[in-house]
Amino acid sequence: MTFAYPAVLTLLALPVLLMVWEWRRRGTVVALPFDHANARRGRWLEGTVKTANLLAPLLLAVSIILLAGPQRPLSQGTQRVLTNIELVLDVSGSMTAQYGDGRRADKAVEALQEFVSHRKGDAFGVTLFGTEVLHWVPLTKDLDALKHSAPFMKPEAMPPYMGGTRIGLALRSVHKILADRPKGDKMIVLISDGSSGDLRGQSDKISSDLNGDDIVLYYIHVANGQPQQEVYDIANRTGGEAFVAGDPAALQTVFEKIDAMQPAKFKPETPIPADNFRPFALAGLSMLALQLLTLFGIRFTPW
Repeated sequence: MTFAYPAVLTLLALPVLLMVWEWRRRGTVVALPFDHANARRGRWLEGTVKTANLLAPLLLAVSIILLAGPQRPLSQGTQRVLTNIELVLDVSGSMTAQYGDGRRADKAVEALQEFVSHRKGDAFGVTLFGTEVLHWVPLTKDLDALKHSAPFMKPEAMPPYMGGTRIGLALRSVHKILADRPKGDKMIVLISDGSSGDLRGQSDKISSDLNGDDIVLYYIHVANGQPQQEVYDIANRTGGEAFVAGDPAALQTVFEKIDAMQPAKFKPETPIPADNFRPFALAGLSMLALQLLTLFGIRFTPW
């Protein structure tokens, strides 16, 4: 238990002194005819009366405690630990190839939206890459931003210089974004269908940089065949994994696996102080009622 104004508690010394004085005082000694009689002293009755007289100082003590503002910690439950997820999508010309009943780029965007809908509370960003890199949606917890930007994430909407595939450039660029995030877990989900020449000989350097900022890479290869070895190595070294999704159904399964491998984390929120007057108020009212009852007979005579 804590108090809003703990300095007020120093006043409790006053009721303590009053209680000691009340218990030890003898009052005014008045000589009466029966003082020297053989009647017993009546120590139990004296103790009962003195105890009743202590109720007034105790009420003062309760009042001081109430003025000090008693508080108790109030738990707010749990809070989701933020995960910063950068979705990196290949928009080169090969992403227009047939993929199930649609195109690779379109199915990838649909799968991304479905994945995002299951991870409310996380921050998402979108980076498009080809020969160059375009940071399309900054990291945000506003899922509508991703939804409204999805129709424009098409290869045919990109300028001609985006026609190549430079995965290494995309990873280095995204690393800078996530490294600047002050808190939360960090994850990259990279979707591509090709291989990248700028990754050759760079896997050690890129994986070391990502590990240095605790960034996990998941790579999804939306084509038949095995993913490029360098991308596989980077994903493995950062604690992630590389997947092959030869059709839309497999792509959806991959996202479900990623969601299971990176479950939402929760931590207890810091308790906030809340007023705790009730127990002291009830104690004070009870003592007040008891004192009123004792005034009917459990008290010393005034002479």
